[in-house]
Amino acid sequence: MYNDILKNTKKRLFIKLATISLFSIMFFTYLIIWLCYPRLVVLDLAFIAQLAFTIVSIVFIFCCLFILNMIFNIANIKAFSFLDKYIFNFINFLFPIIILWGKIFGIGRREIERSFIALNNYILTHKNIKVEAKDLLVISPHCLQLATCPHKITHDINNCKHCNQCTIGPLIDMANRMGFHFRVATGGTLARKIAKELRPKMLLAIACERDLTSGIQDVYPLPAAGVLNIRPNGPCYNTTVDLELVEQTIKQFIK
Repeated sequence: MYNDILKNTKKRLFIKLATISLFSIMFFTYLIIWLCYPRLVVLDLAFIAQLAFTIVSIVFIFCCLFILNMIFNIANIKAFSFLDKYIFNFINFLFPIIILWGKIFGIGRREIERSFIALNNYILTHKNIKVEAKDLLVISPHCLQLATCPHKITHDINNCKHCNQCTIGPLIDMANRMGFHFRVATGGTLARKIAKELRPKMLLAIACERDLTSGIQDVYPLPAAGVLNIRPNGPCYNTTVDLELVEQTIKQFIK
């Protein structure tokens, strides 16, 4: 269900809100400079306003290139690709404003995060990123394990008894069959530690919208795709995942 929603999510929603956010920041910045200009003229400091206007204009043009870069990535056009390295710094800067505009337009945070994840996955797919299976790390949240299971697998997935009452066992079997690394993390800090230790060339994360959004941004420049977990009992409790979708996604990125 959740991944059908993700598949049908409009990737352009995030870009539209990012554009609105950028222009709103620039508008209020120019407004402040304009309001300060008469006082600076009186103080014979008009050059400060002119310098500020010039700097802000250059920054604004540069930021517009980031927006164009995202649009071109969707269109599979390799222009402004030199900005790819800094794209998530730009997104991190705008994200609070994007969420604010979402509230103004009545768009929920979760929908915005889905749009971001869909955009990210689309870009990775169309960049034709391919790694060896041994260089792929798949991380899942610990809530995929049945809450009543006595065999905790956070620190050692081999503790799993493969009873198939949750999706951890099938994911371990998939990892053994396909050759990728699979780990379970209790949160973003542990996930980042695991990634640092294994040093993969690509990451596939299974999580909710919020954790996927922050995780994808945190591990950059390591390419990271996301698959939403399924939450029949609410967040962080006895969640599951579409195993077929996980395997399909993995096959897109391994050689």
